[in-house]
Amino acid sequence: MSPGSARPRPPSWWRGWSTRGSLAPPRPGDGTRPLEYLHPLIATAVYQAIPGALRVAMHGQAAVVVLGAGLGSAAAGRHLLEMHPEGDPWVVRHLRAAAREYLRAGAPDAGRRCLARALREPPDLQERAAVLYELGCAAQLTEPDVTVNHLRAALEEPELGPELREAITYRLAQAYGHSGRMEEAAQVVAAEIGRATSARTRLRMQTEQLMWNMFRADEKESPARSRRLARLAGHLTGRGMAERYLLGLRAWDAMTRGEPVATTLHYAEEALGDGLSWTDDDWGFEVPILVALVFLHCDQPGRAEELFNKGIAECERKGWRGSHLAFGLTLLGYARLRRGALGEAEELAREGMRIADRVGSSTPAHWTAVGTLIETLICRGRIREAQEFAAAHGGESLPQATLCPDVPAVRGELLLAANLHREARRQLTEVGRRMDGRGMRNPAWCPWQLHLSQALALTDPRQAAEVAGDAVRRARQFGTHSALGRALHTAAAVTQGSERIKLLAEAVGHLERSPSAYDLAVALVDHGAALRRIGLPQEAGDRLYRGLEGAVQCGAEALAARARDELSAVGLRPMQLRVDHTSPLTSQEQAVAERAAEGWPDARISEATGLEEREVARLLSEVYRKVGTDRAGLAKLLITPAVGLPRRPASDPG
Repeated sequence: MSPGSARPRPPSWWRGWSTRGSLAPPRPGDGTRPLEYLHPLIATAVYQAIPGALRVAMHGQAAVVVLGAGLGSAAAGRHLLEMHPEGDPWVVRHLRAAAREYLRAGAPDAGRRCLARALREPPDLQERAAVLYELGCAAQLTEPDVTVNHLRAALEEPELGPELREAITYRLAQAYGHSGRMEEAAQVVAAEIGRATSARTRLRMQTEQLMWNMFRADEKESPARSRRLARLAGHLTGRGMAERYLLGLRAWDAMTRGEPVATTLHYAEEALGDGLSWTDDDWGFEVPILVALVFLHCDQPGRAEELFNKGIAECERKGWRGSHLAFGLTLLGYARLRRGALGEAEELAREGMRIADRVGSSTPAHWTAVGTLIETLICRGRIREAQEFAAAHGGESLPQATLCPDVPAVRGELLLAANLHREARRQLTEVGRRMDGRGMRNPAWCPWQLHLSQALALTDPRQAAEVAGDAVRRARQFGTHSALGRALHTAAAVTQGSERIKLLAEAVGHLERSPSAYDLAVALVDHGAALRRIGLPQEAGDRLYRGLEGAVQCGAEALAARARDELSAVGLRPMQLRVDHTSPLTSQEQAVAERAAEGWPDARISEATGLEEREVARLLSEVYRKVGTDRAGLAKLLITPAVGLPRRPASDPG
């Protein structure tokens, strides 16, 4: 129907309808308010009683009136959807405009309906590729496979300008990636690099190709790709978004390879700049997630949580309820897991999985949630539940994608927790072969060596010690306290005699300087148990009480029960603790944190505050876990108002 058609004359049954009591009385006002029926059923009956052809014509006239009144394309969209397709460019134009308004308002489903209807109109040949592209973008959040179909069709259109072709290429690669098809994502970008019309476009496409290859679990050229990425990043200033994304990839590569933490954080800070959006129309959310994960594995989970929360808020404001939100919630849960808040980690992982399952069971978002939830259940000591959950997902196909956490490694950890040592050895050996082949040698990123050494301890203690020793060397090279503390703890587990006590004490010392509350609690309980066995009950009791407190804070029920059993064996009364790990800093903790952030050593802080040096170390350990950072990150938190250390009133005795 053309927008200039004459307005149809209402039929006789319409005239006088309001006099039969079906319309609500007019509201007080200036007379511009619309009339309303007394009940929705009456409105439905009237609508259905209108003959079909006349109803379609009236929708067309209503669309013209709504647009003429300046109410916008979205308001007219509900009428345009009901019109018969007639190849009218006016209808296509306003349906596309309505879709954009719906998407901006956080209603992607309504936007998709408008675009699908515009495609059926159909649009002109010159406009068809753009409609297919917009429709593919609207479906990407919840149906990446559908997006692939629309975007591939768009690329095949003959009337395709260079800018639109580039935009379609980026989105198609993202859709492949969100479906777990990383190789195809890299290939579609590689095929278009030669068509690039400028150096900036070529750099953007090289960045995308590097990223999707990096995500491939079966990547064969990882060392060569890392060298190329390092060369590129060495000449970048971080001025443009493409350069910042390349720096983010460099930070991620440095972290997984186990390069020194200072190098890794340098690139992460350069990439982050003044912030990275998760919902930018031109750039994906993959690199912002990688940068947050870099902070997480560099003993700054508080920074990571801040970035995840911002990303989640962006998605919710736009009404994005697909892969973006699923990843955000799950990885926020993974950050809480790394920090020791196991109850929150479980809740977030389950919610992330619920959303991811709407997208598909073979997607990276789904498997990230599976891995996070299994690892959380292991830490809580619910091994049987973790086994049942893993078995329920054992028949699903694992995407050929790099996942965080690495799901095959988590499966090996579960086999070890279930005392299936032979199966765990096979699984973890294969994980190690894959990780080392790709140059991913950081035990903070994938701790397969820590679990493999324990799986080997009973049958091959010499090899177990070698594997644990290599993990310690790699952790020292990376340089975070949590990675080194965990590696030393594992080395102690496969060592006997006095050396075991020494390694446990060293592990506790490093973990006390990290934000990893759960790992510290485990190490304290193991250290206390070892001290009890060599006849040092007083020292054992101190470690066990602290380990019990940490286990209760973390929600690690099995670890808390074990700590209580060990305390009973020492002859001490186990405590029933209820501690809130989110409590603010005490005045003493605030005082030592501020001085530590200024670079003061513990001895100087001790002298200034009148506290023993050991007490200063204990207070700082509490600070690291409460605010989610190591010592190096304290200064950043103290000078950032939005993230600053929480304060208690000055009258608080501490």
